[in-house]
Amino acid sequence: MHLAISLSIAATDGQDVLSFDQISSFVRKAEAAGVDMVIISDSADKPSSSPFEATTLLAALATVTDKIGLVASASTLAHQPYNLARRFASLDIISHGRVGWNATTAQNPREAANFSRPEGFSEDDFRRRAWEFINIVRLLWIGWEHDALLFDKASGRFHDPDKMHPANFAGEFFSVRGPLNVARSPQDVPVLVMSGLAGTELDFASRRADVVLLDKLEPSGARATRDEIKRRAHEAGRDPVAIKVLAMADAVPEHDGRSLEDLCLSSGCDGIVLTVQPRAAAVEAFVERLLPELKRHGFAKAQGKTLRDRLGLSEDSKP
Repeated sequence: MHLAISLSIAATDGQDVLSFDQISSFVRKAEAAGVDMVIISDSADKPSSSPFEATTLLAALATVTDKIGLVASASTLAHQPYNLARRFASLDIISHGRVGWNATTAQNPREAANFSRPEGFSEDDFRRRAWEFINIVRLLWIGWEHDALLFDKASGRFHDPDKMHPANFAGEFFSVRGPLNVARSPQDVPVLVMSGLAGTELDFASRRADVVLLDKLEPSGARATRDEIKRRAHEAGRDPVAIKVLAMADAVPEHDGRSLEDLCLSSGCDGIVLTVQPRAAAVEAFVERLLPELKRHGFAKAQGKTLRDRLGLSEDSKP
């Protein structure tokens, strides 16, 4: 059973912000306990303070860890597809193939007002724009074949043109030529995580996502959603095993290793994601109390150099 941790570093309501030393110490302890990945977010629906931008923090964490997967939440509203694709491709090289993008598709009005859209988007426009954005990022990630970049000074050949595939994307919201000026990912492409999904978004996720996070559903609801995602993936021509579904829960005192094992098994999910509160005491309690219990109950047994290896995901070269 896979184990992931979700940590929001956005402090609200006068909370103290976590320092880099506190965050890095926590992530290293999670790595030592066998946690598959940590998902970092840095935004909130209400006024908040965050000491770091999530993807920048990942670059720093990559230098002090060796095995744990590092996933950053990044909104399709606050970025352009080319820049975001380039950033995650670079992070994946820095981390030797341990990076993922949690594509947040919920519209945050506070973000919209900071990115020249004070009125935001209609829900339908925002959804179509987000899907287009994600498709472009995926195209850019596979713009170079693995051995396309030659860097041959003697012949003056930078790349093999037959192994370069520009996106040449012209859509409703974006126009992107490509390719990226970053080499192919060590794990083929960074892992695409999607969360907070409902309705038609499940269909898109079943076609595109590597990992889907189910937001704190009861076991029966989680199982029904998990089955629906796997069914739609099969109908889309994907092997249902190629998409991992993780149930989310809060890391609270009433949860122990046994109850979380029961949640995972009764939901039929591939593992769980535990949300840890961004407070020093909560982080320390999680490390000291819950992590050892989870390991005893069969979580965090995966091995592998890349995040795809740890999650049992194959390479995903499809556009």
